[in-house]
Amino acid sequence: MRAGAAEAPCSERAAPWVLAATILGSSITFIDSTVVNVALPVLQRELGTDITGAQWIVESYSLMLSALILVGGSLGDRLGRKRIFSMGLLFFAIASAGCGMAQSAGQLIAARAFQGIGAAMLVPGSLAIISASFSKQDRGKAIGTWSGFTAISAGIGPVLGGWLVENVSWRWIFFINLPIAAVVLAITWWRVPESRDENAGARVDILGAAAATLGLGGVVYGLVEAGGRGFADTRVIVSLAAGVVLLSLYVFVERKRGTRAMMPLALFRSKTFAGANLLTLFLYAALSGLMFFLPFNLIQVQGYSATQAGAALLPFVLTMFLLSRWAGGLVQRYGAKLPLVVGPIITSAGFALFMLPGAGAGSYWTSFFPAVLVMSLGMAASVAPLTTTVMGAVEERHAGIASGINNAVSRTAGLISIAVFGIVMTASFARNFDAKLQPLELPTETRVALKAQTSSLAAISLPEQLQDETKLEVKRAIEESFVSGFRVVILIAAGLALVSGLFAWLLIEGTAQPMSNNPAAAGLKRKKEPEI
Repeated sequence: MRAGAAEAPCSERAAPWVLAATILGSSITFIDSTVVNVALPVLQRELGTDITGAQWIVESYSLMLSALILVGGSLGDRLGRKRIFSMGLLFFAIASAGCGMAQSAGQLIAARAFQGIGAAMLVPGSLAIISASFSKQDRGKAIGTWSGFTAISAGIGPVLGGWLVENVSWRWIFFINLPIAAVVLAITWWRVPESRDENAGARVDILGAAAATLGLGGVVYGLVEAGGRGFADTRVIVSLAAGVVLLSLYVFVERKRGTRAMMPLALFRSKTFAGANLLTLFLYAALSGLMFFLPFNLIQVQGYSATQAGAALLPFVLTMFLLSRWAGGLVQRYGAKLPLVVGPIITSAGFALFMLPGAGAGSYWTSFFPAVLVMSLGMAASVAPLTTTVMGAVEERHAGIASGINNAVSRTAGLISIAVFGIVMTASFARNFDAKLQPLELPTETRVALKAQTSSLAAISLPEQLQDETKLEVKRAIEESFVSGFRVVILIAAGLALVSGLFAWLLIEGTAQPMSNNPAAAGLKRKKEPEI
């Protein structure tokens, strides 16, 4: 995602239009990344799918975005950022229409994958266009404006999506993208200047992109399917093995291409850069696991409406928005290491608090709000210093690709963690549900029918012939079994957050000594870092 400045930054009159296009274009991808989680319990019910199908609705989008985001940035550099951004918008809009018209889980999963391809052109393109369109003096303010508005959209998205799911239809969480995309396309064609990196080579790393996409796809498919089939299943074994081989091929290809690689491996010679990306991998894996399963808990177990579930994480977004500037200043005052050790520890404590509410936990303010608040404080203390660390761990000319790699790592973390946590959740739920059904006096065929639905988790359908009192007992068993599995997932997430802080402690350099040659890296100590 190289975002070299254009020879002639955009005119003063065009600047607001450039910001409007990039903010709105990015926002629809960020909203779609968050709003679908709130809709998953409804999608699971209306499309008649189990937890594996729900995972794939998220994973198909994340897979294509994670694997192709660096390709999208590279295409923009070579073919024109405005052109690739516009193509991404068009692709995303068409795929959104396909999502809204889907009649089955399989159709929705396929359309979501195409959405991910469009997003892979949009996400890197937005910041690249800003960097190319604004002068160095104005670029920081422009990126800050972009960050602020996209954070607001990320907060509004789940609430709006929850309201649409509850009052209109889940289909409108996708259809709403169409008018927004049309407006952004019009602004882009009318006002956004074209730019490209004249030093970029003519070739795109097609082999690397294919190896990354198929490799990640193989690993994720194997992990998701292992939840229902088990790791001894031939399809799972072949998929995982093929995924590992293809990812190894990807590393080999990138190493052979050297500085022309989509992901130059030489950047990882920097301990700080490697440490920051390991921190990103573990911290965002933990966060993604929580974000995937929390809506199921809130809606199917706690009885929240979709709108209430969407609003439950508003304190998280607001805290991140309000404290991001303060957190960025921590690097200059204390260096990078301290906030990147303390932040994940606080986040881990926040995750642990999510283990306290049981089934029917009562008021949000006394059950889930404390956990959301503590987690938010930890993440707020981590994210801005992490971004500064990533950008400052390499030479300024590599800042764009460094940011792109870190973005890809964070999305890959979510992709893998949702698959792994799905295995953990399904196994824990099945074990607890079986134990809780044992003392209940149920007909054999009813017991067998209930156990056959364990992959649906809290969406298990209760047989109509059961007495009301028995239905309540079975319903309680389902809810308590889900909470037990959720607690196991959260415990692992808390552990991952702690491990991310450990990587910061061991690998990230950082004292309160600003660098003179790279303002973005103020506070990072680099005298022990190799030249890249």
